[in-house]
Amino acid sequence: MSTDYDWLTLDDDEEIVWAGRPSTESLYGAYLVGVPMILLLGLGVVVIASAYLRQQNTDYVITSKGVYKKTGVFSRAVTEIEFDKVQNTSFSVGAIGRYFGYGDVMISTAGGSGVEMTLQGVEDPQAVQKQLSRRVKRAQGETGEAADDESKADVLDEILAELRAIRQSLDAETARRGDAGADDRGR
Repeated sequence: MSTDYDWLTLDDDEEIVWAGRPSTESLYGAYLVGVPMILLLGLGVVVIASAYLRQQNTDYVITSKGVYKKTGVFSRAVTEIEFDKVQNTSFSVGAIGRYFGYGDVMISTAGGSGVEMTLQGVEDPQAVQKQLSRRVKRAQGETGEAADDESKADVLDEILAELRAIRQSLDAETARRGDAGADDRGR
């Protein structure tokens, strides 16, 4: 990874496993719209330049702990989603993207409303989505599922202890009533 990621602050045990940006081919749509607009209105230069600047100033990074997205031409916005918060990953490829080999990878989080982050125009989006999905499953398996299994076992143990206490209480009450009934019959 030769690109400088001065915007990225990683933990000591965190490492970059994939990095990318929107593919150059994803600019073809801007060219398709921009070139005729240059000839007709002169505004096509703005369309092409803004798409190019957006592509050049967008970076995506998948680390061993999460996904990062940096955007911004004049300012910088960095978004991070940790793997334990990811609910779903998916990808989509349009007709032009299918021909040129790029598409979008979408990430949804638990408790979020829809897609929280989109990695737009990445090369081989299916491979990126699979790698991301594997990382998420691995991270959630190490933390979430193991913790869930332990907490479920703890809850079941508590329920079992409570049921035993209720049964002992009912047995004691039944025995007490049985002794009281025998005393009443003897009189």
